[in-house]
Amino acid sequence: MLTREQIEHYRREGYVVVERLLDADTLGELRRVTDEVVAGARGLTDHTKVLDLEPTHTPERPRVRRIKSPHLAHPFYWDMAGHPPVMAALEPLIGRDIRVRAGGKVNLKSPGYGAPVEWHQDWAFYPHTNDDVLAVGILLDDMDEGNGPMMVLPRSHRGPIHDHHDADGAFCGGIDLARTPLDLSGAVALTAPAGSVTIHHARLVHGSAVNRSERPRRLLFFEYAAADAWPLAGTEPLDDLDGFNRRVVHGEPTLEPRLAPAPVRIPLPKAVHQGSLYENQRTLGHRYFATADEPEPAPESESESESEQGAARERAAAAD
Repeated sequence: MLTREQIEHYRREGYVVVERLLDADTLGELRRVTDEVVAGARGLTDHTKVLDLEPTHTPERPRVRRIKSPHLAHPFYWDMAGHPPVMAALEPLIGRDIRVRAGGKVNLKSPGYGAPVEWHQDWAFYPHTNDDVLAVGILLDDMDEGNGPMMVLPRSHRGPIHDHHDADGAFCGGIDLARTPLDLSGAVALTAPAGSVTIHHARLVHGSAVNRSERPRRLLFFEYAAADAWPLAGTEPLDDLDGFNRRVVHGEPTLEPRLAPAPVRIPLPKAVHQGSLYENQRTLGHRYFATADEPEPAPESESESESEQGAARERAAAAD
């Protein structure tokens, strides 16, 4: 499913976008199921095992920012984890034997208030014995510059694992740019039509702004690893081997982990606020992205000027 150019782009830049991978019927069913699950937020007063709520949620005006374990809410999501076109796209990147982590998640950015995600690396949450680990985002809606697209820092997957701990030393799932300056002038917005997929390496730095448009931006994420990439530091329970092996959605499981050099920073002590990435990031000292009730800020990054931001947007448009 991937061209040689797309494979080379992923290896070099750490990400690739594959447009219109889903057919119309599959996309339509994914949207229908998601609407059905989100409707269950009406009347809720707090997060559940499945639904992660926006801070501005009320029982009368439900607002959901994430479906945390979608496979627990509807079996169609689990079917999507092993969707053959997705597997065909991943095989040249991480091999034939592929395991999905947990049950994925759906990040929901509703018009006008969809929550931002601060800069981070997925690898900080779940280091493995080798880094043939990546994430796939399946677009339920068109993702454009205005509705909070995922942004990535190209080639950052070849660099260090940055500190994702707060000032008190607890894991917080985000990079504090005041303590770990990053040059974000080359950040790229991943834009594509609904039914497309994004693929990014687990070590790639990425984040996203609030959705300030009148258009939704819903993104179903699955994290995958080569079957011989085994999780470290208790980031996944391994006592239930049968359950662990059932998450091999393509190919065969193995009891022989492959060890390969890769930088690792253990995600301990645990985050003060458990539940989701949004909750983890509550203790992040300095936030880069504004929330829905804040005006769009001038960039905090020491290396970004207004002209650099414009140049970055132009590069992003050209790349996409």
